[in-house]
Amino acid sequence: MTTPSALRFEHHEEPFGIGEDRPRLSWQVRTDAPGWVQTAYELELGPDAGSLVSYGRVDSAEQLLQPWPARPLASRERVAARVRVWGNDGGPSEWSPVAWVEAGLLDAADWQAAMIRPSWDEASASDEPASRLSTTFEMNGDVASARLYASAHGIYVATINGCRVGQDLLAPGWTSYHHRLRYQTYDVAGYLRPGTNVIGFEVADGWWRGNLGFQDKRNKYGDRTAVIGQLELRDAEGQLTVVGTDESWLAGRGPVLSADLYNGETYDARLADQGWVGGEGLEPVVAEDFDAALLVAPDGPPVRATEELPVQAVLTTPSGKTILDFGQNLVGHVRIRVRGEAGTEVVLRHAEVLEHGELGVRPLRVARQTDTYILRGSGREEQYSPEFTVHGFRYVEVSGWPGELDPEAFTAVVVHSDLERTGYFECSEPMLNQLHSNVVWGMRGNFVDVPTDCPQRNERLGWTGDFQVFASTASFLYRIPGFTASWLKDLAVEQGTDGPPPLVVPEVTFDKPPFPTRPVMAAWGDAAVLVPWVMYQQTGDLEFLRRQLPGMAAWLAAAADAAGPELRFEHGFQFGDWLDPAAPPNDPGAARTPWQLVAQAYLAYSASIASQAAALLGEDTETARLHELSDRARSVFRKQYIADDGSLQPATQTSYALALRFGLLEPEERAAAGERLAETVAADGYRIATGFVGTPLVTDALSDEGHAEAAYRLLLQTECPSWLYPVTMGATTIWERWDSMLPDGSINPGDMTSFNHYALGAVADWMHRTVAGLAPAGLASRTLRVRPLPGGGLTWAAARHETPYGEAAVRWEHDGGTFLLSVTVPAGCTASVSLPDGSDAVEVGSGTHSFSCEPGIFAGTVQLSALP
Repeated sequence: MTTPSALRFEHHEEPFGIGEDRPRLSWQVRTDAPGWVQTAYELELGPDAGSLVSYGRVDSAEQLLQPWPARPLASRERVAARVRVWGNDGGPSEWSPVAWVEAGLLDAADWQAAMIRPSWDEASASDEPASRLSTTFEMNGDVASARLYASAHGIYVATINGCRVGQDLLAPGWTSYHHRLRYQTYDVAGYLRPGTNVIGFEVADGWWRGNLGFQDKRNKYGDRTAVIGQLELRDAEGQLTVVGTDESWLAGRGPVLSADLYNGETYDARLADQGWVGGEGLEPVVAEDFDAALLVAPDGPPVRATEELPVQAVLTTPSGKTILDFGQNLVGHVRIRVRGEAGTEVVLRHAEVLEHGELGVRPLRVARQTDTYILRGSGREEQYSPEFTVHGFRYVEVSGWPGELDPEAFTAVVVHSDLERTGYFECSEPMLNQLHSNVVWGMRGNFVDVPTDCPQRNERLGWTGDFQVFASTASFLYRIPGFTASWLKDLAVEQGTDGPPPLVVPEVTFDKPPFPTRPVMAAWGDAAVLVPWVMYQQTGDLEFLRRQLPGMAAWLAAAADAAGPELRFEHGFQFGDWLDPAAPPNDPGAARTPWQLVAQAYLAYSASIASQAAALLGEDTETARLHELSDRARSVFRKQYIADDGSLQPATQTSYALALRFGLLEPEERAAAGERLAETVAADGYRIATGFVGTPLVTDALSDEGHAEAAYRLLLQTECPSWLYPVTMGATTIWERWDSMLPDGSINPGDMTSFNHYALGAVADWMHRTVAGLAPAGLASRTLRVRPLPGGGLTWAAARHETPYGEAAVRWEHDGGTFLLSVTVPAGCTASVSLPDGSDAVEVGSGTHSFSCEPGIFAGTVQLSALP
């Protein structure tokens, strides 16, 4: 039987309150027919499942991002849709399940509400209490639909009749607020009751005016929090009633005495009922001057609680403090259940590690990461879960607990963008499985609405270079196109039409050198080119390139200008191969590979990619200009950094990896360069000698040139610096530094040390593609390359990935005898399968296929225990 899946609309996980009036449609197909390929499809759309209208059969093999066939959606319009397909097995198929899409408010004129704030004065120089703004409204008769559209300057929680609306956290999220402010759409029919209803918002500082960045700045976007909300009630006859924020609302203070993303939240439960309409001490509100055209619907999923973890151990430190160990470095908060006298203060202080048995807070710098709960003292059990903060932690120090501490009273709530998991890896080596788990948890902790560098200290910024090197890994592990589309839109508006993009997106400016102006920073600025390119490769969506091409050109023009008339980087400062393990703790840019080499390589490579993007978009003049720029930069690289004997100068792991992976060598030079890279790795004792730039490239550079054994020895090294050294130290996330914790259990003395930093985990991409052998070979993985390279003493490995067409999977095993391989190809796709005995590749269609071969010359059999 052949059946399409439910339709997807654009890149939305939940197509509710979307901002597109002609959303493109995609679907997967489930079929028992081997080698199935679509030949045609038919879409039906309508106002409900019983009134669907066909838009005719379309002869096409395409299943992704097909045009919206109907008239454009109007604001608030809700449409049902389904699809059926024909394939090379005949047809038609069964109809897919009905999927629903609903537009949000598509025009600024749809907003009748005002952005309101309390009328009282606020200093805003330090963490402020949250404000409550509320009103009442009457509901008479039945309501056919009820929608709440809301946003804020700050982060907000909406309530109706005392009930929290929805599951979103930290709404409206973080965007470039002065260009784009997201609003959320909620179905609130279930919260309403006949008669008088109360609607309210609680608003705290968040990114809008809270502490932001590592230079202790506040009030980045404004010094007052505010909220806009529009409740729309529609009865059975279609009559619309609007309850919007305006100057008739009232404001008050509630139990949140202070709230800050870095510092934490203080909550006085004795004030839990105060601050709402009907209470005492309320004050008027003021409507701000606000342009509703800034409001945009989300592209990606909201931040939510995604998992809960119990306490694994209760520890007593040498100084007598009580610490909870949750067994996993995570991002989120702790929910408590407590009973005690009124006014009792329970304090929770969060950190990622212990140092010599005590809470390791030095890496937090000035971020306090402390939540305080003041008991109401009702005699009943009280429950508290902070709303307006988020922490990076594994350990929590508890003080002020009334009575005997029960570990079951504490739950760690994992918080991040609610992305769909799409990629998995496992193998016979437990330490590699732990490494991969660390990569996944590092991504989860840092994909909190924007791709941040770290989730714990006073930084937590959307560093462009970090995301650039990790984007391919991220797109395998989770479905990130919507998430990334939003971030790239912010990058584009922050960058403008001239010059480099900001170092961090959304932009946060810095006051100390080299940051006064937007500097040209290779690998970081190249995110403007390489992140949209990865998204295009992963989705086949040209819109990623179309939206970003002006920014690509602007970045490359700025980089070329910085290189000078000879197009050769010489003077100034760049991050380069940041956090090379040889760099001193407080000089992380002092890499063995000069930043000038890194910048030259990236200019050549990014200009080549941008030229390809321009060609795909039909921009012939730009294609030729960028191609010429790439050729010139490549020529300068070769003249400057390749000696007459073909060796790289300097001969570092990063320089060879860049030259090999970025196409800077002639075909006849590659084998010798690969040999020299393997020799360099061996001379380094098979320890990693790369920073942010070289790390994602070095294993590929080795295995591409026939040195998979060296790549495996590098991957399986356990001494510092290496990927597995943190695993031997008990790490459960990827560290910022190769030695964030020293072998004696002390924290790296540098003033920049995070234990949750995903960039160095980009090696997982190689594990997926080469160790397991599952790699894309065409857009959106419509064609796959299955080419496992067994080695490192592994006896089996497996990977699976939910491609846009369906799940692809690979599993191989061998114990020194026959090599067995299983390959699953989704419907509509093909795969080229290569066995490690060197036999010719085999082309297969959809379905599950089995292969075997006798052991030939595999990549190597080095055992983990045998490594130096």
